[in-house]
Amino acid sequence: MTINIRTVDRVTILDLHGAFKAGEADLAFRNSVDDVLSAGVTNLALNLAGVSFLDSSGIRSVVRASLSAKEKGGELRLFGASKQVAQVLRMVRLDKLLGLAEDETTALSSF
Repeated sequence: MTINIRTVDRVTILDLHGAFKAGEADLAFRNSVDDVLSAGVTNLALNLAGVSFLDSSGIRSVVRASLSAKEKGGELRLFGASKQVAQVLRMVRLDKLLGLAEDETTALSSF
């Protein structure tokens, strides 16, 4: 999985591309989140449009990232998930817990 990091207003967006699963992808995501939070970022948005697959390790990492952002006084939002990835998020109720927006504009307006 590749991760591109950019900032829009007061939100740091992680554009994720590829399979979000155990191993290198999971580790790269956790390291990216730790790096941006250590730099003082509090609000994160995950662009899931490029995510082709999400397993339990990816789900765990998203939950961990959300908790870490909350500890810093911020929030985490999700957006752009494919039908398959959105279905997985709905099954574990992360769409309700974190918010799953259709697009970036909607996700950013929720902060």
